[in-house]
Amino acid sequence: MKSYLIKRVILLIPLLLGVTLLTFSLTKALPGDPVFSLVGERAQPEVIEKIRKELGTDNNVLSQYLGYLKLLMQGEFGRSYYTNRHVVDDIMTKFPNTLKLAMGAMLIAVPAGLMLGFVAALKRNTAIDRIISLCAVSGMSVPVFWSGLLLMLLFSLKLKMLPPSGTGDLQFIILPALTLSLPAMGILSRITRTTVLEILDLPFVKTARAKGIGEIKIHLVHVFRNALIPITTVIGLDFASYLNGAVLTETIFGWDGIGRFTMEGIIKRDYPVIMGCVITGTLIFILINLVVDILYHYLDPRVRIDDKSR
Repeated sequence: MKSYLIKRVILLIPLLLGVTLLTFSLTKALPGDPVFSLVGERAQPEVIEKIRKELGTDNNVLSQYLGYLKLLMQGEFGRSYYTNRHVVDDIMTKFPNTLKLAMGAMLIAVPAGLMLGFVAALKRNTAIDRIISLCAVSGMSVPVFWSGLLLMLLFSLKLKMLPPSGTGDLQFIILPALTLSLPAMGILSRITRTTVLEILDLPFVKTARAKGIGEIKIHLVHVFRNALIPITTVIGLDFASYLNGAVLTETIFGWDGIGRFTMEGIIKRDYPVIMGCVITGTLIFILINLVVDILYHYLDPRVRIDDKSR
């Protein structure tokens, strides 16, 4: 495990270099000039050149990229073109809000998705199975901006139970977390159902039944634990994507998180903000994948056997 972690850390360096190079190239390829967004297209040429010099956009692209790498080595993402604040400070300020939203969505999606998928598998080819499958497909198919607006219309405008937008306590989290959880709930339900059905037909389950072990123990101890292996991957990827900021959900509900911050940076062509958010997202995905791999080591004995054989 130690050697594996060391290899992952070493591979992190070229991966981050590739991400920074690709993102930097794409941001520079975006149409428009951030200077014009700051001062307007009718500004005097000397004013435009002065601002370009202050922002460092008057240098060639290679010099700008090398300068940005130097900032990264110092633990900095640069300053926002619009607020002149350190991007890393803004990300650290907004990340707790995104973490709250991600945790809220997962607290809804994981238990509900696992339960619905398990019930659908045990009631295969029945009316209950078809209803759960229909709900799961609907949750996966309906866009979050549509479901979010419907939930806002129902609970905020009609029933007046919850605030329609803003960042705050539990009341503000419920609607965006529920909106964000619907696609994950549908995916988890479908994967859980498929995995459980495959495991129920395996020989060790039939052997357990032949030994007289109760169905509840078989489902909870034997089936559920083995079903967790592929499900853990889906949960990890969903959680990582939520930690990167759900752009549409945060924008619809006015949630002050990483996703909304990224969208504002793209709209304003605020290159340091875009780069900082992308690099942060890359680190989050790498960290979550590493955690999932470690969980595999403890959930699946075959992984431990392979590690020892190496």
